[in-house]
Amino acid sequence: MERKIICALCGKSLEMTETFFDYYGHHLHKDLPCCPSCGQVYVSKELAEGKMRNTEAELEDK
Repeated sequence: MERKIICALCGKSLEMTETFFDYYGHHLHKDLPCCPSCGQVYVSKELAEGKMRNTEAELEDK
């Protein structure tokens, strides 16, 4: 069963949306849950502590 995430601001269900963002000067894009009303993006703990932490460590090593 798929977990449903609700926007804390609008109360609407988040929808998967291709999201572009900058992280330490690197342009990233990923499909992330996003509120169709206010645009708030949900970044999971797994993404924040996994891929983003690894990317940060790689950039610091350069």
